[in-house]
Amino acid sequence: MAANGTLIGDEGYDRAGEVKQFDDSKLGVKGLVDSGLSSIPRIFIHPPETLQQLNPTTRPDAEPIPTIDLSGPRAAVVDQVSGACRKFGFFQITNHGVPSVVLDRTIAAVKAFHEQPVEAKARFYRREMGHGVSYLSNVDLYTSKAASWRDTIQVRLGPVAAEGDEVPEICREEIAAWNKEIQRLGEEMLGMVSEGLGLPAGKLKEMTCLEGRIMAGHYYPPCPQPDLTVGLTSHSDPGVLAVVLQDHIGGLQVKHGDAWVDVKPVPGALVINVGDLLQIMSNEEYKSVDHRVLANPSDEPRVSIAVFLNPSNREGVFGPLPELVSPEKPALYKEFTFSEFMMRFFTKGLDGKTLVNYYKLQ
Repeated sequence: MAANGTLIGDEGYDRAGEVKQFDDSKLGVKGLVDSGLSSIPRIFIHPPETLQQLNPTTRPDAEPIPTIDLSGPRAAVVDQVSGACRKFGFFQITNHGVPSVVLDRTIAAVKAFHEQPVEAKARFYRREMGHGVSYLSNVDLYTSKAASWRDTIQVRLGPVAAEGDEVPEICREEIAAWNKEIQRLGEEMLGMVSEGLGLPAGKLKEMTCLEGRIMAGHYYPPCPQPDLTVGLTSHSDPGVLAVVLQDHIGGLQVKHGDAWVDVKPVPGALVINVGDLLQIMSNEEYKSVDHRVLANPSDEPRVSIAVFLNPSNREGVFGPLPELVSPEKPALYKEFTFSEFMMRFFTKGLDGKTLVNYYKLQ
């Protein structure tokens, strides 16, 4: 890559310039689709090494991601949650107490935001960190090798939530209601995850792991050339846990062993996944795994809403929990502040497991 962003040996293609032009337009991927294009712009075409891994996708003999019924006896449910965190890093939950009407309204509200005219969304379009609400296409647009076929609205839910009038009116009430559900369910899941490590149920909550909540409402428009790009590149999440609501379209895949496994939509279910910080805090008892979203080949958009549970104590020191370190199993990671950890995540871009590897003790 030359200093001006032009690919060496590929004269006439100014990638950096085209990326900036797309970003400055504030159109998002949805705006490109609405313009009637039949092929994707070059900045979205991924390198051959990425595209070669897209097919075949799920092996027929691949073990499915577990679905856990939370209405069972608590001890049995904790065992299942702990087992899924150790083996897969991903699982789905049913009978979680969130009414189906709330699930449907949340999906519909985020979809409605993204399907507004460009002018209505443009005032929220920004990349600067620190705002309560931002709408953008590709959080890693300037650091990735290629852009991905999605747009996102991000809303800070805690510790200090975005001001009510900061949140777009078209989805304001629904996001506030979703935040309440996530606080209740998040506390329940953190409790089970803690107990699954042999710790008190309140351990992770005491460490402020429920307080730092960020919502990402992703919109994956239909893609005219889904074999040339992706919806979301392979990555692991940086925080403690993620709670994901996905619609019926599908496309989310998880790396399990050497296979990519579809996380098939289960009506009424929510997806839970372990983040890098929880892998480190658990001293690798729990696994944070790579996952990705394929470009949407469907005729209708895909919507998914992730809430990331992170510590609010950004200057607190994190590392393997002392209770999980012993002479038989010494600490596998060095300590760090959460603010340093997140700064490293955002500077490296969405790029596999490099964040966890950076903090690993040799």
